[in-house]
This record gives sequence, structure tokens and C-alpha cells, in this order.
Amino acid sequence: MTTGAPTPTYPARPRRSRLRTFLPLGIAAWLVLEIWLLTVVAGAASGFTVFLLLVAGFVLGSVVIKRAGRRAFRNLTETLQQQQGGARTEPTARPGGSEGNGLMMLGGLLLMLPGLISDAVGLLLLVPPLQKAISRSAERTFERKLREATPGTLGDAFQQARMHRPDGKVVQGEVIREDGTDARDEQRPPLNS
Repeated sequence: MTTGAPTPTYPARPRRSRLRTFLPLGIAAWLVLEIWLLTVVAGAASGFTVFLLLVAGFVLGSVVIKRAGRRAFRNLTETLQQQQGGARTEPTARPGGSEGNGLMMLGGLLLMLPGLISDAVGLLLLVPPLQKAISRSAERTFERKLREATPGTLGDAFQQARMHRPDGKVVQGEVIREDGTDARDEQRPPLNS
């Protein structure tokens, strides 16, 4: 029996991004490759040699992370002391500067992970010229992504409204008042419960 009501149409599933599709496959392939390489090295040398390599990687990684953390904390402390002292000097580039702390910590983390490929990548991240090249590349990519982003402030983002239609579609919009005033200009009461 039909009631004349329209049959509900469910929206099509949104497409998964490439990252969500290929990241699990990449991690699985990396794990298989790590295990295979560990078994090859264990067959060529011995299981004890592989165990010593893994322990040495863990110890070296923890030392690297500890050193990078101390360096970052020391740089933060110096910056705070300069700001409290009223000195408005530009940060000077020192050989032990903070520009490679993030990559150094990532390299230490990769060294701590069990596996020979992650150890090799972790050791490469500890090489200063490679750190500079990677940080410059990441900075250029970040700046390009910022330029491509739509203009607006965080306040504008909070002014955006979402309306969910019955068919599941989301409609983006802004609140526009009929009297011509901006919704951001009015005072809001405090959020107390």
C-alpha cells in the first residue's frame, strides 16, 4: 500500500580521500618489509645480532629525543628570559638552534621503533644538511597551502552556520540580519550554566 509519501533517498557515500585509502596499505607494506628485512638479517648474521641492533636503535633514539628536548627547552627558556628583560632582539641563528628540533625528535622516534628501515630513515633525519633541506621544503609547502586557503578569520569561521537537510546534505551559510547589522557586533551574554 502506498501512502503517497516519497521514498527516502539516502545520499551516496562520500568518497574517501587518497590518504585514508592508501595510508593503511602503506603501513601494512612497511610492516611486512620491516619483518622480512629483520628475518633476512637474522638469517645472514644471527638473531642475537638483530636483537643488539634493535636495542642499540632504541637507546640511540632515546638519547637523541632527550637531547633535542633539552635543546628545545633551553631555547624556550632563553626566549622567555629575553622577553621578560624587555630585549626585543631578533633570534640569532646558532649552530645549536631550534630549527632542527622537530626533525631530530622524529628521527629519534624512528630510531626507537623496531625495524631497520625506520632506523635508516631516522639516521638520515639526523644529518644537518638533510634536516635543512626537509625543513625548507616543508616550510614552502606550508606557505603554499596557506596561500591557497580561503581568506577569513577564525571569527568568520565561527559565524558559519551548517544546516542539515533531511536528505543528509549539508548546506553552508552565514547569518544575515534583515536590519543590516552584523551579528558579530552585538554583545553576547556570558556562557554560565
